[in-house]
Amino acid sequence: MEPETKQQILDAAETLFARKGYKATSLRDLTMNAGVNLASVNYHFGSKKRLLEAIFERRLQPLNESRLQKLKEIRKAAGQQGENPAVREILKVFIEPVLRARVSHKGEIFLLNLVGRAFIDLDATVQEILRRFMKPLSDCMIETLSKALPEIPREVILWRLQFVLGALGRTMFVYRNPALGKPKEVPDVDPETLLEYLVSFATKGIEEPGYAKSFKNAPSPGGRKGRRKVK
Repeated sequence: MEPETKQQILDAAETLFARKGYKATSLRDLTMNAGVNLASVNYHFGSKKRLLEAIFERRLQPLNESRLQKLKEIRKAAGQQGENPAVREILKVFIEPVLRARVSHKGEIFLLNLVGRAFIDLDATVQEILRRFMKPLSDCMIETLSKALPEIPREVILWRLQFVLGALGRTMFVYRNPALGKPKEVPDVDPETLLEYLVSFATKGIEEPGYAKSFKNAPSPGGRKGRRKVK
């Protein structure tokens, strides 16, 4: 009976956090939606923070472990061929699982709502937990992209990856709520087509050589090269 109760609490918390946000969800909301008492929540999780961690462990950790394994395989295959990893393959590993989340109802709730909300949530608890779960994947993405594009400074790649995250977040929002973000004259697209759109867009942005070529020589804000004499 205990595993079933724990599952009920996780399911209810996942849905409520995705719908209302972590901070706005009270323990009373949780117990009512899960059909359990407060003692059960405390027994299985101890706190609301630990409950959020458990949701990330259940949904995000397995997904990121799969992504990390695929990135490792991409790097290994490229090394065996004496080539740099392909940017397109790297980005597809990151983007594809999110766009395929609609296949599963639970996956859709979590990936399209909860994680999307967590990325913009200003709550310190949410940000601390999200960073902890995303850091291994983020570090691996930057490292792999740096191997793919050794001529582009690492800090430029880091920012460009942030831009990709922004595009992915907006895509998730419009994909789930087409009436809110897509003009009526634009036809719906299937996941495969949408994946191609976004991966192609992101690949071009990451690979763009223009600004990166002059980045190392750019004057720092307030530096001597950037100053003008005051007459």
